Amino acid sequence: MSALGIIPARYASTRLPGKPLVDLGGQSMIQRVVAQARRAGLARVVVATDDARIFDHVRGFGGEAVRTRPDHPSGTDRVWEAFELLGQPAEVSCIVNIQGDEPFIHPAQIDALVDLFSQSPPPAIATLIKPVLTEEELFSPHLPKVVTDQRGNALYFSRHPLPYQRQHAPAEWLAHHRYYRHLGLYAYQPAVLRQLTLLPPSPLELAESLEQLRWLEAGFHIQTAVTELDAFGIDTPEDVVRARERLRSFVD
Repeated sequence: MSALGIIPARYASTRLPGKPLVDLGGQSMIQRVVAQARRAGLARVVVATDDARIFDHVRGFGGEAVRTRPDHPSGTDRVWEAFELLGQPAEVSCIVNIQGDEPFIHPAQIDALVDLFSQSPPPAIATLIKPVLTEEELFSPHLPKVVTDQRGNALYFSRHPLPYQRQHAPAEWLAHHRYYRHLGLYAYQPAVLRQLTLLPPSPLELAESLEQLRWLEAGFHIQTAVTELDAFGIDTPEDVVRARERLRSFVD
């Protein structure tokens, strides 16, 4: 089985322009993401970017990159174009969409998704979920939650805690039910990824602003894998400060 990791990386960002090139302890953010992804069991790691500065930078530190169009509505579309630019290698059994703003991503998280594709039959789409540990996590609309069936297939994603516990006050929900939040790491069969890029926006997706709901509404199954490891995404200048502090604690 050959797994391909693709990291979409745009220069434009409303809250943090040039985000992939932000310096974190002497290395750019995108360089740290590539380094972590290379520690996983991936046959190949490629950065997909619409910007010459990011492209040249990745090539400069010895990474592999492809130039994609600037008008993609989502990272999913950018990942598919990158796969096309690579010639759609037939030996690839799954494509892992790795967020370009998570410099501390754990290789074990990537491997957990790739391992799902050794099943027979393999999943169409796979993603990671993590137990919710705090009330702040549970009620944050910035941290999507997910409910699954008994086999780990996603039933629904929401920015609101699900299920609603009618018999308990919200402050007691965590004590009476195990909730999961969604981590934005995906893997797909190549043929499935192509189909996803052809789907129009769906009503549930537009309501929650969660792209994966488009896939569920279209009838695709999303297999989940549980991880205890957290995610650390960078979206704002304040997140950069926290990331640098975290790096300093590793050195100290």
